[in-house]
Amino acid sequence: MRPVRALKLLGSVTVLILAIVLAGRARRRQVSALRIEELRRPAAVGREQPVPTSEINDLPDPVRRYLSSAFPTDQPCIDSVRLEQAGELRLGDASSPWKSFTATQHITVDPPGFFWNASIRLAPLVSVAVHDLYRDEDGSASVSLFGVVPVDGAEPSPELNEAELLRYLAEAVWYPTALLPSEGVTWEPIDDSTATATIEHGDVSASLEFSFNEADEVTRVYAEERHRRVDDGFEPTPWSGYWYDYQTRNGMRIPMAGEVVWHLPEGDLNAWRGRVTDVSYNEW
Repeated sequence: MRPVRALKLLGSVTVLILAIVLAGRARRRQVSALRIEELRRPAAVGREQPVPTSEINDLPDPVRRYLSSAFPTDQPCIDSVRLEQAGELRLGDASSPWKSFTATQHITVDPPGFFWNASIRLAPLVSVAVHDLYRDEDGSASVSLFGVVPVDGAEPSPELNEAELLRYLAEAVWYPTALLPSEGVTWEPIDDSTATATIEHGDVSASLEFSFNEADEVTRVYAEERHRRVDDGFEPTPWSGYWYDYQTRNGMRIPMAGEVVWHLPEGDLNAWRGRVTDVSYNEW
């Protein structure tokens, strides 16, 4: 191939890739705006109700100590959350490489719901968009190249709905007033450092074991069975989320870092590790 022709071809390919990248960004913005509006529309926002401290006093001891430490008594209940995240995740098994991601997550508490909008960098100018959604008792997930070309996805099902509600419950350490009984969570004691939390949303229910340390922080959440996507179906699999690096944000102590692990028969699969880079409450 002649050099001039090769350069023209390279230029055309570069222009095409840039066009796809720009189209993907525009498409992601449109989808994100739509999903956020769908999440916000039924949500109870602007409630500004203070935390009912009497609820905390009646909870199992480790939960009472944790919530008493997590936010002040005049803390208003959280209606909505916006999180910025950065970290790494795996798209395959334990032998697959870690891939960098950035994400924005919007959450509502009444009713419980979230939209996780992540961009994963595969190579220079090559990325995939990953969306996780829980809304109206339905969970869904999608993966698309450049945010335009569908690669994978999962539609609402009893397994996925439960898995996504379980994620909401696990991540409530970022919006801890959502763990109050008045927000639909019930607690059962296990011992002086663990308790089980259960949330029911319509026909969907999820339970997690919460572990607390001596500093009255949640260090681990654990599910004996969380539905893991395998091929075209789901397998109930032990799952843990670990939380650390607690800092005070908007008057609340929340973990700024965490990781997620699937406990497989052949060994642990560390699937996600990340940090919260920004967080705001009751502002959208």
